[in-house]
Amino acid sequence: MTTRTAVITGASSGIGAATARQLAAAGFRVVLTARREDRIRELAAELSDAGHEASAYALDVTDRAAVDAFAADVVRYGPVHVLINNAGGALGAETVATADPADWRAMYEVNVLGVLNVTQALLPALTASGDGTVLVLSSTAGLATYEGGGGYVAAKHGAHVIAETLRLELCGTPVRVIEIAPGMVRTEEFASTRFRGDAAKAAAVYQGVAEPLVAEDIADTITWAVTRPSHVNVDLLVVRPRAQASNYKVHRES
Repeated sequence: MTTRTAVITGASSGIGAATARQLAAAGFRVVLTARREDRIRELAAELSDAGHEASAYALDVTDRAAVDAFAADVVRYGPVHVLINNAGGALGAETVATADPADWRAMYEVNVLGVLNVTQALLPALTASGDGTVLVLSSTAGLATYEGGGGYVAAKHGAHVIAETLRLELCGTPVRVIEIAPGMVRTEEFASTRFRGDAAKAAAVYQGVAEPLVAEDIADTITWAVTRPSHVNVDLLVVRPRAQASNYKVHRES
């Protein structure tokens, strides 16, 4: 295929980094963005050394001015065909009664407004490509709630609504909107960040689960979805490990 360009937010680790590797292997030119410039530069160098086209841009998706500047710069190098809205995360597991509003605000900023910022900034380029894809990585938290997850659930519901609404609004344009909603995924940082570096609490999330999903599983799903023929739209794909039947029903081995 003609080389296509994919922008990936939150590409410094976990699902974002795995997606960058898999899209590069699938023939995409990948543009890596994240706040941690050293990590995305290292990943871009790794991909370049393997013969792939990759570039790195330090970016905080919650900074609209920075996002607009990034978008203006990246389009100078050619069309943008795919946007992977992956940047996000959870903070805390307190109840609604005890949660820190600052945590909720931070989660909303990155999971909802971050998606909005980058999507708005790149949508003209995606449309101009004649065959664009916006992918929102939400979560099963965006579809059903659970105790201790109020802030994250609310934020991911917001991300889900962006995808759902944007699909309606772009109907008839050459841009499709895909939502991937993962369940339990064990990455090196997600649970640790949520529990503020408490290794015991982070490990307990996956305790007894023989095979939780890993970043590569979600990257594989994303790559499959965005490489479907242009007329095929994967509106919403929920992917969980076999051991997880819902957000709160998980088989754990003793």
